[in-house]
Amino acid sequence: MLLLISPDGMEEALDCARAAEHLDIVDVKKPDEGSLGANFPWVIREVRDAIPADKPVSATVGDVPYKPGTVAQAALGAVVSGATYIKVGLYGCTTPEQAVEVMHGVVRAVKDHRPDALVVASGYADAHRIGCVNPLALPDIAHRSGADAAMLDTAVKDGTRLFDHLPPPECEEFVRRAHRAGLLAALAGSVKAEDLGCLTRMGTDIVGVRGAVCEGGDRTAGRIQPALVAAFRAELDRHAPRRAAAGATG
Repeated sequence: MLLLISPDGMEEALDCARAAEHLDIVDVKKPDEGSLGANFPWVIREVRDAIPADKPVSATVGDVPYKPGTVAQAALGAVVSGATYIKVGLYGCTTPEQAVEVMHGVVRAVKDHRPDALVVASGYADAHRIGCVNPLALPDIAHRSGADAAMLDTAVKDGTRLFDHLPPPECEEFVRRAHRAGLLAALAGSVKAEDLGCLTRMGTDIVGVRGAVCEGGDRTAGRIQPALVAAFRAELDRHAPRRAAAGATG
């Protein structure tokens, strides 16, 4: 299981660089713009330059509306800026067909520029609270659009967590569907160290965290702490052996 950590800018990216041996993917986002809030292109470039070359950079495109052209251009901006994992939060898509249309545009925009980049279709375990596509539909959406991975996060950051909205058996079904479609399965959403055993047993490929490695456990006001990253990694390694990032490039 790969560990993805999400700094919100350069200062935290440097913290990630100091903890580079303990993480697998550095994910650039802007938490004050949402669960998968997009950061600026120059921040992606600066983070890419700040961390070791062998660590892939992921970038969120945002909690996007149903505007396929707009989202495709945003995704191209992320990959041009140096990201090799491109994550799209399908916030404004209310049907699988809309989601496939958005993701198909993203896949084409990204792969035309960099064929080895990985595209991640991201949904929300608490989809019922915002009216977007059912989380268990994400693997099929990702597969139909040509994406490389399906991911779940939580849309509303109010202290509730992934398993509060999608219990472990349903998360396991999500992972099973992703693997059956030949996709990587990624899970996030206020994940804590005590969740790692369960996430490992269900076969999760990537676990994404922020709050768990921030001072005070606060994803917005707290800052990433290298010591907390190391402790989280140690707990992950108790459950799952470390491996290289599948398909990732620096």
